[in-house]
Amino acid sequence: MTMKNDLLKEKILESLSSVLPITLIVLVVSVTIAPLTPGVFMLFLFGAVMLVCGMGLFTLGVDMSMMPMGEGIGVQMSRNKKVSSTLIIAFLLGVMITIAEPDLQVLAGEVPAVPNLVLILTVAVGVGFFLVVSQLRMLLNIPLSFTLVAFYAFVFILAALTPDNFIPVAFDSGGVTTGPITVPFIMALGIGMASIRSDKNSANDSFGLIALCSIGPILSVLLLGVFFRPESTGYTASELIEVATTRTAAKLFLQALPHYCKEVFIALAPIMVLFIAFQLIFRRFHRHQLLRIGTGLLYSYVGLVLFLTGVNVGFMPAGEIIGERIAHSDYPWILVPLGALIGFFIVKAEPAVQVLTRQVEEISNGSISQKSIMTALSVGICISVSLAMLRILTGMHIMWFLVPGYGIALVLTFFVPQIFTGIAFDSGGVASGPMTATFLLPMAMGACEALGGNIMTDAFGCVAMVAMTPLLTIQILGLVSQLKQKAARQRRLARQDQIEDCIVYF
Repeated sequence: MTMKNDLLKEKILESLSSVLPITLIVLVVSVTIAPLTPGVFMLFLFGAVMLVCGMGLFTLGVDMSMMPMGEGIGVQMSRNKKVSSTLIIAFLLGVMITIAEPDLQVLAGEVPAVPNLVLILTVAVGVGFFLVVSQLRMLLNIPLSFTLVAFYAFVFILAALTPDNFIPVAFDSGGVTTGPITVPFIMALGIGMASIRSDKNSANDSFGLIALCSIGPILSVLLLGVFFRPESTGYTASELIEVATTRTAAKLFLQALPHYCKEVFIALAPIMVLFIAFQLIFRRFHRHQLLRIGTGLLYSYVGLVLFLTGVNVGFMPAGEIIGERIAHSDYPWILVPLGALIGFFIVKAEPAVQVLTRQVEEISNGSISQKSIMTALSVGICISVSLAMLRILTGMHIMWFLVPGYGIALVLTFFVPQIFTGIAFDSGGVASGPMTATFLLPMAMGACEALGGNIMTDAFGCVAMVAMTPLLTIQILGLVSQLKQKAARQRRLARQDQIEDCIVYF
């Protein structure tokens, strides 16, 4: 028990260090260029406290439950001799965990052009199909680079045939699908499937499942855009609730808690049922492991309820008001540097990012540190959010950014170590989580509405931009790392030659 308390304390301190910078930035902005009412600011502060506690509990719960569950199922799937049954299980897993993803529920609620259920099922089928593709790639030992190039080429060809209103939503869907429920489970599944292999590519193949699963929603929503003809593709802004007192703010959180308790239970229930069925069939885990997993699921549940309540009730209205008031000010261009600053720090508050960076360090045996990956992610999101705000100010089409961005990223896949390619494309999905969907996207929508822009084409796409830039910054990190290693080898060889020359001389 003492060890668990120490771990929880450590996780909460990590969460505090991640959430504090973005809280301070909003505090400064709210007393200078975009003043918030006391009630809305109190909502934000309450939300920040819930974020810290929720993220701490959730990350501890993931370590105790999601990771061993996913690894166990992945190992068992790899040992199964019947490929067809393995692929069916992979498809069902992809569909079930995607339907459960809270981030997708948030995005579906913001898109008026498509009924919520239609969009959610479309995205879920896309993820299920590409989890099957990921499994086949690992079985056939196909390089990740070739798979990514082939499918992204298809994505951009299809985008040319899709109505403009669907393109930003499609790319946003690829980002939000890989959220706090999906990422830990799929990552652990990949690690489990690769762990029983002894070939040189086994560690590299631990990454890349999230990368491919992010393509599925993009393709499926683009296809939906080609064939689905909604009556209206306009956007109607939601009314912000007036918050006059701190008591009203507290009531809003208390009223929202039952909703998110139900939502997270629905999200986790399919995974729990699947795990119970898996355990009854294969008897993989012992009693003490089951107790630990059960405790971890409880931590994950409570943590995610607190986190989602905090970001949805506390952060969403603050983001929308800040975007609107800066856009209405005499200096709307401040959105660009402010977006860059927020983007640099907000990625550290994404719960799935904490899971990814820790797994990268463990799988690479410390050769790729959490700090280096987090820095590359922060730089990438800094660039992407500033570009997203520039799009809102100028009305530039999102494809002017996505085509060259993905083009360069795909070219880099042939020049960097494969493990960095897998990490980079996984990171793109992981970075665009609930903080992006509930703070940056409302901020973009508030600014876009104030400037009289088209929210469906200009504000949507913010998540897509966040998902794109890590592909570049992390692969550049891999390229620099490779060049440094090559230079170090050359220096060692040069010193050995000098030593040999001296020996021969004497």
